Amino acid sequence: MGTIRDLDQVFSGLARSSFRQRFRLGAREQTYLRNKGFPTVLAHARDFIDKRLAPAAPVNDGKQTPFRGHPVFIAQHATATCCRSCLEKWHGIRRGQALNEEERVHVVAAIERWLRENTAET
Repeated sequence: MGTIRDLDQVFSGLARSSFRQRFRLGAREQTYLRNKGFPTVLAHARDFIDKRLAPAAPVNDGKQTPFRGHPVFIAQHATATCCRSCLEKWHGIRRGQALNEEERVHVVAAIERWLRENTAET
């Protein structure tokens, strides 16, 4: 089993990726996050991860995360938690086996960190 990379290390690498840096929350996603609040949006994140990313062989892997429609989807692309290939490359979480609880918590923590860093607090 691989070792999950530290989020500081992951975010340092993401900061050097022009592809990952282009993701931004639009006004609609900012409003959604502000209206729903972090606890609700992070519960959505956990649900998305459990259903779309956690299985050993997710349905449509590599295409399962939309690019718009929810702040979590944008955060997933920005943090390379969008598919199993990106999880392996950026986070050190191997493909081919279901995500364990530690890995699921890591993915949601990455999403939360990005959302908090990229949200205009009001």
